[in-house]
Amino acid sequence: MDVTVLVKKVDPSSPISIPKFAFETDACADLESNADLTIPPKEIRLVPTGLAFQIPPGYEMQVRPRSGLAAKNGVSILNSPGTVDSDYRGEVKVIMINLSTEDFEIRRGDRIAQVAVRPVPRVNFVLVEELDSTVRGNQGFGSTGISS
Repeated sequence: MDVTVLVKKVDPSSPISIPKFAFETDACADLESNADLTIPPKEIRLVPTGLAFQIPPGYEMQVRPRSGLAAKNGVSILNSPGTVDSDYRGEVKVIMINLSTEDFEIRRGDRIAQVAVRPVPRVNFVLVEELDSTVRGNQGFGSTGISS
């Protein structure tokens, strides 16, 4: 199924690319930074992408961390996955955190996140007095143990 998402450069003169899939079968497309900045250790920065999106109704765009940045540099995204709603038309910015002990440098054009466009069903929440019982019941937070 193909979905069309319209992309607008916030600054038309910016050299930033629209999100691209590295491989045809990728689930996510890469999102670039539109700024040069440094994220000191244990600090958070809001990184501009220079892009705004028109996402079709019934869909959302999820902003997710890039595994290479996390594994190699200890850099990730807070509020992950971040949701861009279909009616939002402002610039998408990425909330990044540096969990390492060294400064992390970002240059304009660096791939900082990845985005996935996913359908969003309309959900009706219904208040009831009782829920069906299951084998699991109310067991959570590690109740299945640790596999070795």
